[in-house]
Amino acid sequence: MNGNTIQILIAMVIYMAAVIGIGAFYAKRANKNSEEYFLGGRSLGPWVTAMSAEASDMSGWLLMGLPGVAYWCGLADAAWTAIGLAVGTYFNWLLVSKRLRRYSVRANNSITLPEFFSNRFRENKKVIMTISAAFILIFFTVYASSCFVTCGKLFSTLFGAPYVAMMIVGAIFVLLYTILGGFLAESISDFMQAIVMIVALTVIVVISTVRAGGIGAVIENAQNIPGFLEFFGLATPTLDANGQQLVEAGKPVFGAAAEYGILSVCSMMAWGLGYFGMPQVLLRFMAIRKEDELKRSRRIAMVWVVISLAVAVFIGIVGRQLYPIEHLTKSSAENIFITLATSSLPAILAGFVMAGILAATISSSDSYLLIAASAFAKNIFQGVCKKDATDKQVMIVSRITLLVLALIGIVIAMDENSVIFQIVSFAWAGFGATFGPLMLFSLFWKRINRPGAIAGMVGGAGMVFLWKLVISKLGGVFAIYELLPAFLFSSLCIVVVSLLTKAPSKEIEEDFEAVRAGKVEEA
Repeated sequence: MNGNTIQILIAMVIYMAAVIGIGAFYAKRANKNSEEYFLGGRSLGPWVTAMSAEASDMSGWLLMGLPGVAYWCGLADAAWTAIGLAVGTYFNWLLVSKRLRRYSVRANNSITLPEFFSNRFRENKKVIMTISAAFILIFFTVYASSCFVTCGKLFSTLFGAPYVAMMIVGAIFVLLYTILGGFLAESISDFMQAIVMIVALTVIVVISTVRAGGIGAVIENAQNIPGFLEFFGLATPTLDANGQQLVEAGKPVFGAAAEYGILSVCSMMAWGLGYFGMPQVLLRFMAIRKEDELKRSRRIAMVWVVISLAVAVFIGIVGRQLYPIEHLTKSSAENIFITLATSSLPAILAGFVMAGILAATISSSDSYLLIAASAFAKNIFQGVCKKDATDKQVMIVSRITLLVLALIGIVIAMDENSVIFQIVSFAWAGFGATFGPLMLFSLFWKRINRPGAIAGMVGGAGMVFLWKLVISKLGGVFAIYELLPAFLFSSLCIVVVSLLTKAPSKEIEEDFEAVRAGKVEEA
């Protein structure tokens, strides 16, 4: 290790010590009972609610995946994805947050998403709870693996160590931290990490733009690449037999710009639909201490999201100007943020910026693991298998589940050529189609019933797999992002099955009307 690498390591260790300190501080409270561990006792303030929701949502994908897409093929894919996410964020906070906070209290003070859906339909046999918990386990394990990939890429790039070893080290740290602190520690550290992330993004984009000769020079360079700076065109890197971009006379080679029509725009904008089914965000709505603080949280969240997404996309654009041939594969392109940070800043400051990537990764992976563990321990183990399980037993099973899920995530993340953006996009579609329509109909349609809810979940999740693995291979119109057709199919299943089966009971309808009228006591 040279001097610069040691300084970077020192800065990252300081940051990690702060994160561990937060976990230790809240450990006693987290272990008080399962509600404290899984939902923080519904005690989050508006700032922590907003910032932790967005940090846990965006993950290392924001600092590596999105800039990597912009660096590799230009503005269109990255920009339309960012726009879709911003729009989805706004409507999720506007439409879902307040009513879900209220309804989760009415639904027997539900503290997990599967528990909410089950209590919403007053289940005796916990079919909805079991199915939703199972899908959370599946998709969050995939999600967590994307975070482990981020850790592996970060550490192996910085320290020249083997990818697999570094990925496992990162996964172990995340696991230990999540076991220690629970939801409240995770949310408080996510708040800190959200600040680190937006500062890191802003600092790097400003310094890099200055180094590149200003915004004008960056735009001029991008315009010289066919399709690179177009909203309705796509740059196409020319690849050799090994899948690397060709380089001629010290410059990357691009082919003619690809068409980017309305179907492609809809495909990327569909990312916004995913928000309605994201457990890590929805739980923050349930955990805020007062319903009337959600409006303030929405404003905070939107400012953070718009700035962060815009800057992340521009980092990929400016990266092409400064380092046109540094990253010659789609996977390597996701390291452009690391390259810019380590080359633009003194080593000690670069270390803190690198901690921003680690911050984003930890903030997401601990959320994913904790929610998945709660889905099994609280909803399957206690809710179905052993209904008389004590809080202590639930906590033990939760920690065992965390370990198993982390091991599976590590196995999935073993391939160092994994593309973070692609892993996240599949898991995002899974959650969006499985839970998004169900959440919206549960909150706003009184006629939805239990069979409709089950059909919507199974239909949405099944269509994600079918579209991704089979239908999308047909190309053309069928190459659209699987979230959009799966979301629509899930909605159709809910409506058709609900109308063809028995209407909800009088008690369920009374719950719905009470929530709509705001007649719910605070938890």
